[in-house]
Amino acid sequence: MLPVIVTMLLCACNSQPSANTNSAVKDTLVHVPDTSKFVDTIDGKPVRLFLLKNSKGMMAAITNYGGRLVSLVVPDKNGQPTDVVVGFDSVHKYQTATEPYFGATIGRYGNRIAKAKFFLDGKQYQLFANNGPNTLHGGKKGFQYIVWDAMQQNDSTLQLTYLSPDGEEGFPGNLHVTVIYSLTADNGFKADYTATTDKRTVINLTNHAFFNLNGEGSGTINNHILQVNANSFTPVDSTLIPTGKIVPVKATLFDFTSPVAIGARINEPDQQLEYGKGYDHNFVLDKNAAGGNKPAATVTGDKSGIRMQVFTVEPGLQFYSGNFMQSKNTFKPGIKDDFRTAFCLETQHFPDSPNQPSFPSTVLEPGKTYRTNSVYLFSIVSKE
Repeated sequence: MLPVIVTMLLCACNSQPSANTNSAVKDTLVHVPDTSKFVDTIDGKPVRLFLLKNSKGMMAAITNYGGRLVSLVVPDKNGQPTDVVVGFDSVHKYQTATEPYFGATIGRYGNRIAKAKFFLDGKQYQLFANNGPNTLHGGKKGFQYIVWDAMQQNDSTLQLTYLSPDGEEGFPGNLHVTVIYSLTADNGFKADYTATTDKRTVINLTNHAFFNLNGEGSGTINNHILQVNANSFTPVDSTLIPTGKIVPVKATLFDFTSPVAIGARINEPDQQLEYGKGYDHNFVLDKNAAGGNKPAATVTGDKSGIRMQVFTVEPGLQFYSGNFMQSKNTFKPGIKDDFRTAFCLETQHFPDSPNQPSFPSTVLEPGKTYRTNSVYLFSIVSKE
């Protein structure tokens, strides 16, 4: 079932959020969340929903609670606006969801850190174990739970900033983070991340959008066609921590170097798939795909004809096939988050890099600026 059509008129806003942010939105024929359901105060800071658009009718809804991408609307092969990101229709539902990462900006460290600790300059830093024995996506109160300072720079651009204080979730250094989300003229959703610190620290920022290119609530993603420009991946142990090896994908169930349906091999017997309950693994991107010159990944919705290409400067891409979706949450159209009805492609450095010296470093030095960016570019597969 495709979402209802949406028409939005947006105002540019160049100031801090107020109760009237995006009050000029009207003619909502569809399923873009009601902005009033995102007006709240959390931890003493104002929460709002910001609506972005570009000149081609692409639209995005982002809340500064967790820096979450709530909705992303692009045209399908018939020109129908289609929401390709799953999410909730109120900030309260994000606060109470059993899955805390839907659409969130992730930090300080995206993915897992083994045994909830790492050493830096001879000192051990103890983190919070929120994923079995490990730390996942920043710990107990990662960036998905904080309220970002937000400034909508124009119709298509939102800036989010946050100061993560020294010692927050066990990480060293006062970390100043800026994330700029924007819609490009060619129907791209772009994420630009920068950060500085006053102490040596580790950092790995990403966005955790859950996609269904046939439209939110349209059913399984198993028939989506995926290609990943990665000739290697990092196998994991039973707690999903990389073993430290980098293994070729050739002749394995992890070979997506040619287009293949996500679900084509997902149920075949394989220890790695058993550990992840499906795909939940970091792919080592080929050099030309880790510099933004070639797509790191390309996915096509089998029903919608919507194609998403992922470009990044990051060395890794975490592919997650929605294995822990358990029908416990209700998305915007009133549809449950059923098993494998959304997938993630998280651009990142490798999991557990602080404990894996052979992996690309995630250390940020004082006086240096962390910079990374990724683009999710949308188009329609031409009819043959």
